Amino acid sequence: MAITDSILNYRRFLKRRNCSSHTIRNYMNTLKHFVLWANVPIEQATHKTILAFIDHLLDRRLKPKTINCYLDSIRGFYDYLINEEEIAMIHPVKRGYTLRLSRPLPRYLRDEAVISLFAVINNRRDRAMFMLMLRCGLRVEEVANLSLAALDLPRAQLFVYEGKGSKDRVVYLSHDAYHALITYLKVRPSSRVKKVFLVEKGRFKGKPLKVRGIQYRMKHYAQKAGLKISCHQLRHTMATQLLNADADLVTIQDLLGHTRIKTTQRYSRITNRKVQRDYYKAMANVMQRHGFENKKSLTTEEI
Repeated sequence: MAITDSILNYRRFLKRRNCSSHTIRNYMNTLKHFVLWANVPIEQATHKTILAFIDHLLDRRLKPKTINCYLDSIRGFYDYLINEEEIAMIHPVKRGYTLRLSRPLPRYLRDEAVISLFAVINNRRDRAMFMLMLRCGLRVEEVANLSLAALDLPRAQLFVYEGKGSKDRVVYLSHDAYHALITYLKVRPSSRVKKVFLVEKGRFKGKPLKVRGIQYRMKHYAQKAGLKISCHQLRHTMATQLLNADADLVTIQDLLGHTRIKTTQRYSRITNRKVQRDYYKAMANVMQRHGFENKKSLTTEEI
């Protein structure tokens, strides 16, 4: 079978698996890059071919995470050739080829930074957008794609359709997020556009606000407040605040739309006041049993 036919069949295979258009486009671009680079027929690629391709990507100064995405795409294609097309060949992409990644902790905003940021946001649309990120944990893409039909205001909730990984979920509106959204909807221009947030000025006025536009507004307000903030940090802040308020990890996982609980557990490594409170409570009991009940225990401020 010609390699072009195999790639087209693989594209159909990904569609049948209900992969998002974004995922399929990235996989196809990666395969195109690899096929054009490789100096051997794709079915004759060996382990050495893959290692040479990794060196090629490193020479281009691509980040390890990006290179791993390339390897995942190529590995998936060879999985398809071997398992679906039943081509007799040795899988050239070994699991050990994945580059080791650093695991930076999620960056969240402290209370004073949140106050400073929202103190400079007077625009009703922008305040509603960023409040949804802070209180509902929405990603910037989810805010841009939010439709009027997804709002369930009587129940103070909204539906996130086709979130990351094509997953749907329900999130709930806190009092301040609900108020900010209602305040914006009252002044939102009448439009046939189904998206909630619209461009307010310029030649694209009335069109849906894009991701880049939302990020630009965040950059504007961050500079105005003298802070260095990204949209995604508001989502991290929401998760951290819920954890410190004793919310269960499984609850936070559902609200954020994480597939694996391990992803949510990263927030426990940042700051977990529940662990801190449990420690001092348990240690007080330990000290009491050992005759130290009259000794003053340390508080957080004294450490």
